[in-house]
Amino acid sequence: MTASQQELVRFLEDRFACAQACTECARACALRASLLDPDGTQNQELVRRKGIMCAEVCDATCRVLSEQQDQDEAGVRMQLEWCRAVCLECAHLYDQQPDAEAAATACRDCARACTDFIASLG
Repeated sequence: MTASQQELVRFLEDRFACAQACTECARACALRASLLDPDGTQNQELVRRKGIMCAEVCDATCRVLSEQQDQDEAGVRMQLEWCRAVCLECAHLYDQQPDAEAAATACRDCARACTDFIASLG
């Protein structure tokens, strides 16, 4: 394989890994949000809303990464950076919740995958 072919393969692998991590994070956040009482404490409501937002941002990011048409690199980068920020914020909130370790891990994995893919963009 030539260097340019290797770069393309790496780019596609990072893109797929990021989309997959976004899907896993969206699933974990949606599940976590569904476990919290909408009429619970103010903190529970904050965590529930942030979880829903994280699921939505991750889902939107996955859709952006799954599209095959020509995309504006700056727009993709901005979506990835937004996703990374929301995931890290959500992970910090989950750190303070009982039994939320799996969701926090999914958020951190997604943030890491976004960071890796941003690096692939050059």
